Amino acid sequence: MKTYTSVANLGNLQTALKEAFEVKSNPYKWDTLGKNKTLLMVFFNSSLRTRLSTQKAGMNLGMNTIVLDVNAGAWKLETERGVIMDGDKPEHLLEAIPVMGSYCDLIGVRSFAGLENKKFDYEETILNQFIKYSGKPVFSMESATCHPLQAFADLITIEQYKEKSRPKVVLTWAPHPKALPQAVPNSFADFMNAADVDFVITHPKGYELAEQFVRGAKVEYDQRKAFEGADFIYAKNWSAYADPNYGKILSKDMSWTVDTEKMSLTNNAFFMHCLPVRRNMIVTDDVIESPRSLVIPEAANRVISAQTVIKRMLESL
Repeated sequence: MKTYTSVANLGNLQTALKEAFEVKSNPYKWDTLGKNKTLLMVFFNSSLRTRLSTQKAGMNLGMNTIVLDVNAGAWKLETERGVIMDGDKPEHLLEAIPVMGSYCDLIGVRSFAGLENKKFDYEETILNQFIKYSGKPVFSMESATCHPLQAFADLITIEQYKEKSRPKVVLTWAPHPKALPQAVPNSFADFMNAADVDFVITHPKGYELAEQFVRGAKVEYDQRKAFEGADFIYAKNWSAYADPNYGKILSKDMSWTVDTEKMSLTNNAFFMHCLPVRRNMIVTDDVIESPRSLVIPEAANRVISAQTVIKRMLESL
């Protein structure tokens, strides 16, 4: 595997899940696979789980790991071609990328959407420059449009905790004070559509996601109806995708907050969220602290998803 940006890169999903659970049961089995190999993790944006879990995954495989925080420990980087560089950015990404590539064997990149230029975001301009110019295998640690390590961990978690063979999984929009990218819901939809689950997306009108991710999923605008009989509730905020409102907050409707009363409509569903979470906006305290909340084991599975992906990349070198 030379790149990892979506569920399609994993090939057969059941095979990938089987491999992930092998990694989970014996994380140090391949601790010499990465000997004398270096993982470079490049962060254009803040991170807690992604940084720690991916670094841990590389270490479990015996790799050296380098973390570069572009905004705190490097020159400011220009990302667009044709720009007269007479401002505060002294280095272009097109020179920086091959230099980074010369120092490592694998590269993980984290770069959020700007939410101002949909074309720039959805063309994955920054991530694709790393894929094209680094000369090394590249995986996404969250890009402008996708978060495939998170979604793989989400699927591992659902597989681990499901109580019937084909569970009903609901992705629900919830309110948030800031405009957030569509990356997490996009990838969650991408993975759930590929998995053997009954998948439903619920959100207020105006928050429709890109069709390439929604595909054949059922979209239900009545949140309470969507929750009926659900086995897993995955809560997440996102800003508008459709023009002319791309990147905007259309609503902070607190009636969409996931609470105990709404969870009572489900089939005693598990609650999931990628974290960090705005308590009592996205979800109430009692729900996130309940015995059916999976947010901590879900976060722990981030090591497993990252390690499975990095393992495959090392095996392809």
